[in-house]
Amino acid sequence: MATAAHAESPRETVAHAVVLTDNADEQRRLVSGLAGNSDPDIPRLLNLWKESGFFIATAPAGGWQGLAEGAKVAVTLGDDKDADDKQAASVLATGAPLRDPAGQPVRLVATDLDNADTDFDLRLAMKTVLDLAAVTAADPVQRRQVVEQIGLAQDPAKLPVLRERVKVETDAHVQQALRVAIALLELRSEDAATQIAATNTLGAVRALSARDALTTLARETETTRPQVARAAQAAGKAIETHLQVVNFFGTLFRGLSLASVLLVVAIGLAITFGLMGIINMAHGELIAIGAYTTYLVQNLFGNGMALSPFGWSFRLPGLNAGGWFYESYFLFALPLSFLSAALAGVLLERCVIRFLYRRPLESLLATWGVSLVLQQLLRSVFGANNVQVYSPSWLSGHWTVFDVLLGWNRVFVIAFAVAIIAGTWALLTKTPFGLLIRAVTQNRAMAACMGVRTERVNVLTFAFGSGLAGLAGAFLAQIGNVGPSLGQNYIVDSFMTVVVGGVGNLFGTVISALGIGVTDQGLQQILGNPVLGKILVLCAIILFLQWKPAGLFVTRSRNLEG
Repeated sequence: MATAAHAESPRETVAHAVVLTDNADEQRRLVSGLAGNSDPDIPRLLNLWKESGFFIATAPAGGWQGLAEGAKVAVTLGDDKDADDKQAASVLATGAPLRDPAGQPVRLVATDLDNADTDFDLRLAMKTVLDLAAVTAADPVQRRQVVEQIGLAQDPAKLPVLRERVKVETDAHVQQALRVAIALLELRSEDAATQIAATNTLGAVRALSARDALTTLARETETTRPQVARAAQAAGKAIETHLQVVNFFGTLFRGLSLASVLLVVAIGLAITFGLMGIINMAHGELIAIGAYTTYLVQNLFGNGMALSPFGWSFRLPGLNAGGWFYESYFLFALPLSFLSAALAGVLLERCVIRFLYRRPLESLLATWGVSLVLQQLLRSVFGANNVQVYSPSWLSGHWTVFDVLLGWNRVFVIAFAVAIIAGTWALLTKTPFGLLIRAVTQNRAMAACMGVRTERVNVLTFAFGSGLAGLAGAFLAQIGNVGPSLGQNYIVDSFMTVVVGGVGNLFGTVISALGIGVTDQGLQQILGNPVLGKILVLCAIILFLQWKPAGLFVTRSRNLEG
């Protein structure tokens, strides 16, 4: 068997280390020597060793091929046990079967062999090798994650490998991560010049991950190396300034995504309230119906799901889809969410709301009762606990722009909200149906005299507004969990959006949603308290309505004339 000095492969090095049970220091040295080696066999061998997959066999009288009597060899055993519990043995160093002097394969009993055990220090050395092996992984995202973890650990022993890797790394993001990780490790240097150079590097690239390390360095060197402390403080201030910019744009982005959801919810309210004068407190449950429809479609594309409405249990079969077909479930869920909420809206309008036109207080109380009924219905069908809707892979990632994380799901919500606004505007201004809606909004009696079937307009308009609420529910399913009371978290904000923008005014609703969404997220970031932020937003809206009771933009409609 090859010795460490003549090892031609990592396999031989590992095999030699395995049999050195009486020399733990030499074992760790051999394993540590594999650090930085890009051989893909290394992770498999070390993981198998940690899982007790190696054994130490001693050659019997007469020996084995290439091994004298009493020689020790590292072996692995196959899975094929015979009646005597013997398994085929392979030499770890070569991967070839272990053979007797006659050339016949040797079979051994595991309990007759010595286990190749590992202690804490050896496992620590293995972890270091495995971490550094991942630096050469084919996936740049994995390489970057590993490099960042190494940098945060600040183990100077890993510096040589990182320095060698940065010379050959081709991915720009991984190169940046390598430079940051090297600088973080150099902060632990005993040389003041090296530490100052590292702090300058971290400050120049605005490395957010270095904040704590720089703070610790400045504290530790304040009296012993004041020049290092000053450099660390300067780098820390540069990073703090950068962090404020990142938080500002991150808050703006989250505010836009919240505004987009509010906007899609509020458009339906703006249309139905402006046309019918109905305060629909069940609008939030229409959001929940859209979200649960998305959950249902996800399960139908998968393995199906079990339901137990009112004690009657049954199972919906699934398509057991996979790959791109399963990933496309959300594209099917969007129109189905719209249709399911629109159908619920038609039933609500025909069964309740059509009897309450021009009676806003009664409509508020009636739809509030309907909302309670719908919540209980959703609990009975889907259960009281929240359910999870998993985002498809094309909505699960994010872009990082100057350290600002732009989640793909939120970008999608913003883009789709813009499309919905454009579509709603085109519907209201460029189609015959939109003309009918505007006619009924401006003068219902005159529109009826001109032959407009106002009841049909009411039904279709309410269905459209309810469908938009269903779409909002589908969006929310991609951002958080889905529960029976999901819509209640947004219904108040949505009504405020409609009132502040001007009842029935599409442009005012857009402006109001943007203002409320961005302000809400901004105050939460500044105050660090979501509840207090919402309270301040509500107080600001109340004061604004004292000044302009009709909202930003006044629209003449049937309920205002009344």
